[in-house]
Amino acid sequence: FTLSPEELFDATVTSVSKMPENLSDAPAAVFVITHDEILRSGAANLPDILRLAPNLQVAASNSDFYAVTARGFNGIAANKLLVLIDGRTVYTPLYSGVFWDVQGVLPEDIDRIEVISGPGATLWGPNAVNGVINVITRSSRDTQGAMATVEGGSFENTARLRYGGKLGENATWRIYGMGFYRDNTQTTLGMPINDSWHNLQGGFRVDWSEGKDLVTLQGDINKGELDQKIPDDQQLSGHNLLGRWTRSFDDGSQLQVQAYYDYSKRLIPNASGDSVSVYDLDIQHGFSLGRDQNIVWGGGYRVSQDSFLNPSTGAYFSPASRTLDVGNFFVQDTISLTETLKLTLGSKFETNNYTGFAAMPSGRLSWKFSDKELLWAAVSQAVRTPARVDRDAFQNIGSIVEIGGGPDFTDEKLIAYELGYRAQILSRASLSISTFYNDYSDLRSLELSPAGTIPVAIADRNGFLPLVFGNKMKGDTYGVEIWGDYNVTDWWRLSAGYNALRENLHFEPDSLDVGGIPAAGNDPKYQFSLRSSMNLPYDLHLDATLRNVGALPNPALPSYTEADARLGWQVMKNLELAIAGFNLLHDHHAEFGATVGASQVPRSVVVSARWSF
Repeated sequence: FTLSPEELFDATVTSVSKMPENLSDAPAAVFVITHDEILRSGAANLPDILRLAPNLQVAASNSDFYAVTARGFNGIAANKLLVLIDGRTVYTPLYSGVFWDVQGVLPEDIDRIEVISGPGATLWGPNAVNGVINVITRSSRDTQGAMATVEGGSFENTARLRYGGKLGENATWRIYGMGFYRDNTQTTLGMPINDSWHNLQGGFRVDWSEGKDLVTLQGDINKGELDQKIPDDQQLSGHNLLGRWTRSFDDGSQLQVQAYYDYSKRLIPNASGDSVSVYDLDIQHGFSLGRDQNIVWGGGYRVSQDSFLNPSTGAYFSPASRTLDVGNFFVQDTISLTETLKLTLGSKFETNNYTGFAAMPSGRLSWKFSDKELLWAAVSQAVRTPARVDRDAFQNIGSIVEIGGGPDFTDEKLIAYELGYRAQILSRASLSISTFYNDYSDLRSLELSPAGTIPVAIADRNGFLPLVFGNKMKGDTYGVEIWGDYNVTDWWRLSAGYNALRENLHFEPDSLDVGGIPAAGNDPKYQFSLRSSMNLPYDLHLDATLRNVGALPNPALPSYTEADARLGWQVMKNLELAIAGFNLLHDHHAEFGATVGASQVPRSVVVSARWSF
């Protein structure tokens, strides 16, 4: 309720064009999760916050692992979604996906989350195949003073602290710390699972501005432990440091230079583990060419160094350590054909160690035929470049090499066609509709060795081994995404979202795949959500969400309906008390995994207090 429907419709976004623009002008399927919505949801971790976006599929696999994607191919190792936190790409070169358990962000510090469903490779590069999630935190200028949040519940307990101050006239700073403990889940058979875990995280941010210059320096450090029955508890740790300088010029152009270092480590003592160091440099420049063209261009270079502690038996990586270099250049030009018609053309060009050169062009046409209505269409190409698991993953059983890497694995490719409509249809209502058709080729498959001519079961160790990763799967997906808001009164807002997805995947005629189509992902055919937000008398606010998720095909799980609710009371200006309930319709239910033995998400209740001064 901090923004009116008109202000929400014209909210500023930066992820679509890498330059500030109104949401009402952005030719993409972009949904913005606002700061107010995040706090009123009661969600304490990033994946649960992302459930607020109707164009995402979010499912909890167990206490610490989540499956998050857009437009299909979901799994705990989903690899077609690019995620950024304040410009820092948070994905692992291990499998091109995200370890969601260590992506901690203080909810009170998030300004907004911009969620784009559909390719974003022209600006953001490989892995931005099916979507981009951009988490943008607040400037330290907006987080002055102290804040403390304590949450206690039946499943999770959390504490968060933050303090901000000034450094002279032009600089501000903040520091924070947070920690949580999450309990074990249980299987569909009622058996306990050793997956409880805890994590501690802290960090800082400094913002300095003078004249036309803005400098940001920020960093985080975390350490946690995940309970495992066999062999030992998994230890998680990491730290990062990011610096960004932005210069605005008198002619309206803008230059930005950003660099960061990111280190992460996962270790099972005396068994296996990995550590990854990432060094990244990006430069971009945006300017106007005449009255009718806005150009943004830039480039970057990234170095990833990893090291794996391979187990004595089973799966391993060879070589155990590798350095990957990625260089890129991009350019995008937005041309005003008329006052209401714009054409956006651009491409990103990238080189990598595995497959060399890749181009990712796109074209977008937008027609704003009234102040409150936008029609847009797009054609884009995106790729997912190989990760370590695609090329360097091996598995032995005794002296037999069962999996022999993917020596010839190449880029997975997508050509996407999109059509969308966004409008403020009434003074109190807004609507967004996006349709898409995605044509995929060279998707990952698990092939019998080329010498084999007759498909056989993996259990047959007499021939056709090792299995190797190939690119023999292809197909298409299509669907629709719809969401909207309606202010029933000045104190009651309703929000609804629906998406539908159909997938048609198959193998090349010469494929000898043994993994099957389900290896590509496990996706529901539809999702529906309805959210109600009320500002009640006596400084009470009530928020409730109902969501219905379709059945998963393989491994099969039935469809389910769940509800969350939170009642908050602003006792005084600087003190809020709240009680929240999650998964209220079932004691436990499975969201992702096998039919038998899957981890179940429990019903939980949380009581919280937030104090600021």
